[in-house]
Amino acid sequence: MESSSPKAPPMTTSSTTSSTTTKRWVVPLLFSLLLSSLLISSSLLLSSSKTDAFFLLRRLPFSQISPDPPLFVESKLSPPPPPTRPSRPVPRLAYLISGSVGDGPSLRRTLRALYHPANSYAVHLDLEAPPAERLELSVSVRSDRTYARFRNVWVVRKANLVTYRGPTMVANTLHAAAILLKEAGEWDWFINLSASDYPLVTQDDILYTLANLPRHLNFIEHTSDIGWKEFQRARPVIIDPGLYSLQKSDVFWATEKRSVPNAFKLFTGSAWMVLSHRFIEYCIWGWDNLPRTVLMYYANFLSSPEGYFHTVICNVPEFQNTTVNHDLHFISWDNPPKQHPHFLTLEDYSKMVDSNAPFARKFGRDETLVLDKIDKELLGRDADGFVPGGWVDMANANVSDPSYFVRSVSQLKPGPGSERIKRLITGLLSEDGFDEKHCI
Repeated sequence: MESSSPKAPPMTTSSTTSSTTTKRWVVPLLFSLLLSSLLISSSLLLSSSKTDAFFLLRRLPFSQISPDPPLFVESKLSPPPPPTRPSRPVPRLAYLISGSVGDGPSLRRTLRALYHPANSYAVHLDLEAPPAERLELSVSVRSDRTYARFRNVWVVRKANLVTYRGPTMVANTLHAAAILLKEAGEWDWFINLSASDYPLVTQDDILYTLANLPRHLNFIEHTSDIGWKEFQRARPVIIDPGLYSLQKSDVFWATEKRSVPNAFKLFTGSAWMVLSHRFIEYCIWGWDNLPRTVLMYYANFLSSPEGYFHTVICNVPEFQNTTVNHDLHFISWDNPPKQHPHFLTLEDYSKMVDSNAPFARKFGRDETLVLDKIDKELLGRDADGFVPGGWVDMANANVSDPSYFVRSVSQLKPGPGSERIKRLITGLLSEDGFDEKHCI
């Protein structure tokens, strides 16, 4: 009798489900163990590296540890030290000649007497002058063949309203300086004049004398002994309507007084000066903010042109020792000085020449006799002509438009005026205790 083999029991649904579940959780478990191992290993390695680096840093001498970068940026913005030698044998000057209503003819005459192709000129008639007068000035400059050839005369198109005793005069000076920095290239000195100023020497005389001087010098009359000005100018608070009005009017006073500042020291002096390119650049850029701070203070200071640049230059160590205490002007004042000097006449001619100053002021619009004498005897200039010099062919020196007779803009022909300027500047620089008399 045959016997049949026993058969395996059929798989149930519950066992199938259990096998499938086991496979699902084993894979994530293995992945989690692997990831945990990697994280633990990385943590131990990083901790070990930090510990080794810390002990290594502690063993290094302090001098070998790299310092942190400076927290302040001003040191990076400071200009490089001045060059020990001039960059060019003949310096270049940048002039501002400014005037107001009715000064157009005087301004054009002063520009003519000061002109040299190597220099640069910004001329400005303020907003009080009617549009016709300012247009006449612009047309006269544009139509002159010599000015057009050398392209070194700029008429300020956006006229400013300038109040003589207010901060608008300082703002106008900074405006012109910014134009000359942008348009005129690498000049060496900035000279601010008005239509009431006139030269007593030729440009060849000035350039020849300045060529032998360090280019960082600043000719600015100054003192910290403000005396009566403390109570009549520093403490009162004034408002200049020229800052916000299109019609010129005098400054007015607020009822409140203020104390003398202690964040910087006040200085005062002449509003006319010869300033270096480096210092003017600092006043415009103001990388340590002092020029802007002082400018905002002087916005409420009576006769701010007689203090702004002086206070800035004497509160900056970089420029304190570059000052020469003279404005290179002959000016006839009352004693004690009033707001305006005397108008110069023929009676002042000998005193002007004997002063050895290259510039004089103040000349009235009708004082043509004394200006004609200066033209004839000191400048060798004919009416409406240029001052003869090395740049123009002397055979054609009397031609009013020598634009086609230029020989060389760097060729100088100094005259007796250069000896007078040399005596003045040599005396200033060789004065006893000169190095100890800066900004005192």
